[in-house]
Amino acid sequence: MYNLNGKVALVTGAATGIGRAIATRLAQEGADLALFDLNEAEAQNTANMVRAAGRRCEVVRGDVGDYPQVKQAVDGFIATFGAIDIAVHNAGIIHLGTVAETSIEDFRKVFRVNVDGVFHGCKAVVPHMVGRGKGKIINTASWFGKIGKPSYGAYCASKAAVIGLTQSLAMEMAQYQINVNAVCPGTIVETGIRDQADAAAVKQGLLTAKQREAGIPIGRVGLPDDIARVVAFLASEQADYMTGQSLNVTGGLWMH
Repeated sequence: MYNLNGKVALVTGAATGIGRAIATRLAQEGADLALFDLNEAEAQNTANMVRAAGRRCEVVRGDVGDYPQVKQAVDGFIATFGAIDIAVHNAGIIHLGTVAETSIEDFRKVFRVNVDGVFHGCKAVVPHMVGRGKGKIINTASWFGKIGKPSYGAYCASKAAVIGLTQSLAMEMAQYQINVNAVCPGTIVETGIRDQADAAAVKQGLLTAKQREAGIPIGRVGLPDDIARVVAFLASEQADYMTGQSLNVTGGLWMH
């Protein structure tokens, strides 16, 4: 549908959930995959799904919060595949707690993965894309990056930072024909982050994802493939005239 034949896509946080859905969708569209994740065992399972679709796939275990690891992995993927055409910076974590309750360590941990991880990935891949005069960068933000929510302060702040970084980089990269956009998932289930968030929500007397489903205009919670389909579009030539955007995929829950 989006004709990604001959393209190579890097996906971080591809072991499970949204990252796995993105990787397998891009493979179905014709792309080869380079996967970077701390959970090597599950990333290898994702790789097997990619290969079952007839595409090449390589996995490197690593921490997005550690720039030397990211840079080494990106350089290795470029050496293996010859290029990275698409970079999806998707790795993320969540923490629930009021601002007063959240420790400095927990706040920094969220930023280390959600913000530093995106920055590290962009920094590592941008020189390569600039040299080629083309590329697609897609960052996973959240609708919670556009609105504050009680007990989600660290997470909301981190995703707002991803949106700001995306917009700044888009302005810098436009002259090189490199598109930089973000996707903002809404209430997505069947992910490890959702399971963790729901467990924490129950302890704090907050609503789970399914309990909030009635408030979603389209009438259901989202699935990882709902996000993957939008990422595939952003990775394609059909999105060539889009940059600096943060696309809501929320079932109408957020429209700004």
